[in-house]
Amino acid sequence: MEDPSSRKKQKQKPSNLLLRYAGLAFQMMAGIGVALWLGYLLDQKVDMGFPLFMIIFSLLALALLLWQIVKDTSRHDR
Repeated sequence: MEDPSSRKKQKQKPSNLLLRYAGLAFQMMAGIGVALWLGYLLDQKVDMGFPLFMIIFSLLALALLLWQIVKDTSRHDR
């Protein structure tokens, strides 16, 4: 006999998926924004002519967030 909760996992409403992906997009924008802000503050403190920490932090945040999005969207327990 099939568990009713497993049926719910198999069929998700499109509005639930839309909210899920909108949340992932907001999380990505916020994460990159925070990384840029922290990199900017560190660049100001170090007083370099080149925004090294801004670039490093933004690329690191982008890589981590893309990995998280791939992990979240490739789950088989939908």
